[in-house]
Amino acid sequence: MNKKKLITDSVVVGFALFAMFFGAGNVVFPPYLGLHAGEQWANGFLFYFIADIGLALVAMFAILHAGGADKITGRIGHVASNVLMCAIILCIGPMVAIPRTAATTLEMSVTPFFSGVSPVVFSVIFFAVILLLSIKQSAVIDIVGKILTPALLIGLLVLIVKGFVSPIGDIVDTGVSASEVTVNGIKSGYQTMDVLAAMAFGIIILSSAGEKGYTDSRSAAKMIGIAAALSGVLLMIVYFGLTYLGSTAVTVFPADISRANLVIGIVEMLLGKAGLIIFAIVVALACITTSVALVSSAASFFAKLANNKISYGVFVTVICVFSAVVSNLGLDTIIAIATPILDIVYPPTLVLILLSWFGDKLHKSVYVSSVVGALLASVLSTAVLYGMNIPVVESLPFATLGLGWVLPAVIFGLVAFAISKVKFQNAQTANAHNS
Repeated sequence: MNKKKLITDSVVVGFALFAMFFGAGNVVFPPYLGLHAGEQWANGFLFYFIADIGLALVAMFAILHAGGADKITGRIGHVASNVLMCAIILCIGPMVAIPRTAATTLEMSVTPFFSGVSPVVFSVIFFAVILLLSIKQSAVIDIVGKILTPALLIGLLVLIVKGFVSPIGDIVDTGVSASEVTVNGIKSGYQTMDVLAAMAFGIIILSSAGEKGYTDSRSAAKMIGIAAALSGVLLMIVYFGLTYLGSTAVTVFPADISRANLVIGIVEMLLGKAGLIIFAIVVALACITTSVALVSSAASFFAKLANNKISYGVFVTVICVFSAVVSNLGLDTIIAIATPILDIVYPPTLVLILLSWFGDKLHKSVYVSSVVGALLASVLSTAVLYGMNIPVVESLPFATLGLGWVLPAVIFGLVAFAISKVKFQNAQTANAHNS
């Protein structure tokens, strides 16, 4: 494989991955974390990054190691795997994340400058653009990586550099303890659920690698591995800068300011009215790049599930139309519908990703049992959030971090592992006696 081509392709795919993960929520959240952390902003950033993109990159490399997202979920059986992947794709696709990109763009990039814009008209225009950018499957990565990401990065770096050169305020102690900052960072990063996005993005990234000539698993893994590392570095730089900007706003804005208003305020103070236009463009680009990636990923998945009897282009069109309709429900409604589903789907997915590194060294029963433990705990935890009183769930270790499912998953997995070992030894003993 030509070294120059490897570097070029890795950069394009790495830029594309950066833009896919960097949605509108990622623009507004780190500054809010910095605002509440104050002098401890670097600590908050570190744990946010680990729990968000750190886990997402683990998922990406797990997909490469396994040879595809379906190889990871497939260890719990064909039917269960398809159900889980459908839930993942629908949640981070046409039911939630894709419509949310349109709603966010309208509220943060259009309405502040053009009041009275019809949400219906805007959703039609927005998804017409997404349809045009997504309809040619092989071009998605190049469009995002070569055109949209550089523009997105430039806008973000202008804001961050200006904030470092001319801070809007002093970084002071907010009185928040180090442990609280750590917990906030972990909870915030974990709740972005970018691991689910990685499962979807892996579909088009692997497809793009094949289109670019990386037909064997070794060369594809090398190129995508470099790209994933590059995207991780870019995201680290941007999150670091945005968290810092938030820490400089401690003495300028009240602690109860909304995330969106905080970023708008910081931008206006650093770059003036012209900066608000830059911010609007950054948010729009972040939403478009994420939406294109999600539409393409979802369409690729469902086309494969249908054995290509229904084409990729048809699924792209259906997803765009469906998302346009859902986007008119508004952000709050979309989030309210999605939250319980995401809370249930995320833990078993993360368990499968982590266990996939063991490959065939673990019996299938270990994968299934661990997933059952995580799923049971996540269902009960979600029920608690909606008013049910289940004391044992609330007392689970790490429950305050949203990680109450960890211990049940470990216990169920260890029990299955022990049983599989006993059965294996009994089988060997029986074979020895028979021989």
